[in-house]
Amino acid sequence: MLSSVHNARVKDVVRLRDRRHRRRAGRFLIEGRRELGRAADAGFPLLALYHCPAFHAGRGEVELARRFQAAGAACEETSAAVFEKMSYRRTPDGLLGVAATPSLSLDALPASSEQAEPALWLVAVGIEKPGNLGAMLRSVDAAGASGLLVADPVADAFNPNAVRASLGALFCVPTAAATGDAIGQWLGQREIRMVAASPRAATPYTAANLRGDVALVVGSESAGLNAPWLADAAQVSIPMAGRVDSLNAATAAALLLFEARRQRAA
Repeated sequence: MLSSVHNARVKDVVRLRDRRHRRRAGRFLIEGRRELGRAADAGFPLLALYHCPAFHAGRGEVELARRFQAAGAACEETSAAVFEKMSYRRTPDGLLGVAATPSLSLDALPASSEQAEPALWLVAVGIEKPGNLGAMLRSVDAAGASGLLVADPVADAFNPNAVRASLGALFCVPTAAATGDAIGQWLGQREIRMVAASPRAATPYTAANLRGDVALVVGSESAGLNAPWLADAAQVSIPMAGRVDSLNAATAAALLLFEARRQRAA
């Protein structure tokens, strides 16, 4: 049992909360039975799994640890004090994994020929909050969209808060991160038209044609979308009846995704 909070492995896990250390190490954290369960279901491998029976709610955690161990992960039991030190959650469930950071290259995305339905991509431009990025992954999965393209990334998709907010969608949603120019070229080469959310657009999102091969473009809450994005895309707005003039970026993305799904199902 790993019982010392001063152990080098414990310190390394804690350092993985820091973005710079994640980049240097090429590893990131996955905490929680639900998130790890979805990683296991997607065949996403772990390098190591730490588990603490003191926090387990049932046998599900033990069975999940066995699954990862059988798949080659180094599994280690910890004391409650050690797990509390490693965990970044207020109420941990006793499971925390360390995984190699996968590539988010555009080249690693599935070929368009592998998709049976018309493409529906979400493009998230300059998103600053990891929680928003994770929530967008969750919405992309729930709407059955093609994937997420993170343009000019600010937030880290492998931040523990992004992983948690995605509810494990990070492991099953095709995702890439690149410059805005590279993503624009990638979409253009595939003849995927862009529809951008803008509060100044005259066309409500429910009146726009969101069928066919489409990329829905959403900007950050602070900066929105700059002129090049708006110039290359059809612009739509989300009508609001209250006093506020904008929505949370992840909420706006979800509205657009599910409107596109509604139109395609009609």
